[in-house]
Amino acid sequence: MPTPDFILKLRAKIGHETLWIPGARAVVFDDAGRVLLGQRADNGRWGLITGILEPGEEPAPGLLREVFEETGVVAVAERLVSVETVGPTTYPNGDVCHFVTLVFRCRFVSGEARVNDDESLAVGWFLRDDFPELLPGHLEAIERAGDPDGAAHFRS
Repeated sequence: MPTPDFILKLRAKIGHETLWIPGARAVVFDDAGRVLLGQRADNGRWGLITGILEPGEEPAPGLLREVFEETGVVAVAERLVSVETVGPTTYPNGDVCHFVTLVFRCRFVSGEARVNDDESLAVGWFLRDDFPELLPGHLEAIERAGDPDGAAHFRS
């Protein structure tokens, strides 16, 4: 999915100025302990499935929507792993964003992992020893999500 309409409307008013955007990141584990990863179409890098939350959208259901839209995988959110800020991120067109990112540990329910929209070049399940080079912070999120009963992490 391209840039959400609400962001395009804001950009029409404020140009490239910094936006504070709510985002979410999924650490989806299957029954074999593999993690769902996607290769991003915008930069070719591998990472967890992420998304921008729509205005008023609850974070966990919004993230699960993103996982399904991007990969065809149905998952359930099990717990909050961390809350962190990411950025500033400057895009090629000059737009600047800071993200507040909620990371959730999720469990695979059903579906066949596949490229399901234009945001990914590839998607798949990976064991720790087979991870490609990941985006900054994504390996740390996976490690924190590894404990099903772990406490949520907050930077201080």
